[in-house]
Amino acid sequence: MKILMVCLGNICRSPMADGLLRKKVEENGLNIVVDSAGTSAYHVGEAPDSRMRKTAHEMGTPIDSLRARQFRQADFDDFDLIYAMDKSNYNNILQLARNDEDKQKVKLILNESNPNMNLEVPDPWYGGEQGFYDVYNMLDEATDVIINKLIHGER
Repeated sequence: MKILMVCLGNICRSPMADGLLRKKVEENGLNIVVDSAGTSAYHVGEAPDSRMRKTAHEMGTPIDSLRARQFRQADFDDFDLIYAMDKSNYNNILQLARNDEDKQKVKLILNESNPNMNLEVPDPWYGGEQGFYDVYNMLDEATDVIINKLIHGER
């Protein structure tokens, strides 16, 4: 199983989701690959935003080693599940889908913790420090649901 987390620049939300799920996969001894990407190329090669790294470190989920990359069409071949952080990125990913099989892999991440509500993880980039903690907590809850589904063989 391979899971990809996607936001716009791959420096705030998706690396945090990536780090949280990686940690939970490791803690549960699961054989699952987790990665993250952005729909834009703004920050390719960069480490996650320093404010998100600080939040992650304080919460026990370091993400310092992650580097931004851009989502590519080949990710549909490489990943079983693709989680978008918001509707804009969800739609950007779907525009690259080649067929219904590709489209079926794409989900809004907060639908895991808030089924069928189509909620979005807000981009904390322009907000204050609390926004980064809010994003962490939303993604922690969503990745808890994802890990429980993976443990119990659900998708």
